[in-house]
Amino acid sequence: MADQKDKADKRRHRLFKYLRKEVLPTAFCPGCGCGIVLNCYAHAVDELQMDPNDLISVTGIGCSSWIPSPYFMGDTLHTTHGRPIPFATGAKVTRPDKTLVVIAGDGDLIGIGGNHLIHAARRNIDIKVFMVNNLIYGMTGGQLAPTTPAGVPTSTSPYGNVEHPFEIAELVAAAGASYVARWTTFHVFPLMESMQKALTRKGFAFIEIRSQCPISYGRRIGKRTGTEALQEYKETAVRAQEAAEMTPEELAGKIVVGRLAERDKSEFTANLRQLNDEIRKKDAGRRPEDWSIS
Repeated sequence: MADQKDKADKRRHRLFKYLRKEVLPTAFCPGCGCGIVLNCYAHAVDELQMDPNDLISVTGIGCSSWIPSPYFMGDTLHTTHGRPIPFATGAKVTRPDKTLVVIAGDGDLIGIGGNHLIHAARRNIDIKVFMVNNLIYGMTGGQLAPTTPAGVPTSTSPYGNVEHPFEIAELVAAAGASYVARWTTFHVFPLMESMQKALTRKGFAFIEIRSQCPISYGRRIGKRTGTEALQEYKETAVRAQEAAEMTPEELAGKIVVGRLAERDKSEFTANLRQLNDEIRKKDAGRRPEDWSIS
């Protein structure tokens, strides 16, 4: 027991180099899953022995945007609502040597910024997107999100949601991302391993992380603690390999977890630089009067 405690203490001390101690403990609500995501992310970076100076985190507005800003130690772009992917794209084009990580919520990435998400996946830009999906706009008042399940009441749909929710991970996979997975905050070790996979793979990598929000979402469905949500994730999760053999009726109410897509595909910034190099060689030695718009 003493050895296990010593190992845990050393691991905890080691992780502090990835966290801003002056803002700890976090301001996340009781039972919120964002702390679990932060823990998994810090462990993934630590096990890969990545230098935080080689990382640039980008986020928008929302509860999960606090994960990289202010809690994770390193360079962070805290951007406007729904715009972390365009900012991350610009940073990756100008600094291809850096690892760009976007951590934001479902309202930010698919509600406000959905167009940016699908086109970044189509272009296969080498950024890593970890979307914390709590099924609602948690920070801004509990409004209806594109991920809110049908029938669930929100502050903007008090009598229940009549819309069909997006299956985000499947959408991003269909758009052309190199790597796509879905996990929950119950699946901490698979989630951490999936983050490592995303961080080390070239191309657009996307992980949807189903996360509990007891305050804005849970109370509306009668589950006011994080424990209840984690128990639900445990009981309803189905691995992608098993789900492929199940009918839509059998999958009703289930959460499909695991890897949904992994493909080799040319990457946007590499293609862009190759094109720029070809143009420079072609135009070497040309005089200004030689240029033509034809």
